[in-house]
Amino acid sequence: MTGSKSRNKGRGYEYEIANELFDRLGLNFIRELDQTREKHLGDLRTEDMNFPFVIECKRYKSGVSPEWWDQVCTAASIAGKLPLLFYRLDRQSTRVRMPIQVLTELDYYAPNRDCSEQIDWRYACEVDMDTACYIIRDFIADL
Repeated sequence: MTGSKSRNKGRGYEYEIANELFDRLGLNFIRELDQTREKHLGDLRTEDMNFPFVIECKRYKSGVSPEWWDQVCTAASIAGKLPLLFYRLDRQSTRVRMPIQVLTELDYYAPNRDCSEQIDWRYACEVDMDTACYIIRDFIADL
């Protein structure tokens, strides 16, 4: 796939995820346009500054790269937030990777602490979109 087709595929997937998250969470997400000029930014952001995640979206024909998780973990660490990786391979449904600690901290997450020092992001789980939105909705309910 040529560079422009690849960029269009990625851009389209970012819009798709933004729309899905709006439908399921009621939060408006927009593409982070500075991501092309600045390193370590996620693909999507919301105007809710308390939203505790940095979102990275990947849409590829095949193959999942461990570099995707490293990329979003680095961006999340710099932002003091938690990483969320949305990805979809051709002819498959979207998968969402998140730190396993998101599940263990549903009752006591504090948005102003330094997440990068307290979470070992090597331990992650992958879930489908329905499950991810359920977890995210529950996680942010008390923020």
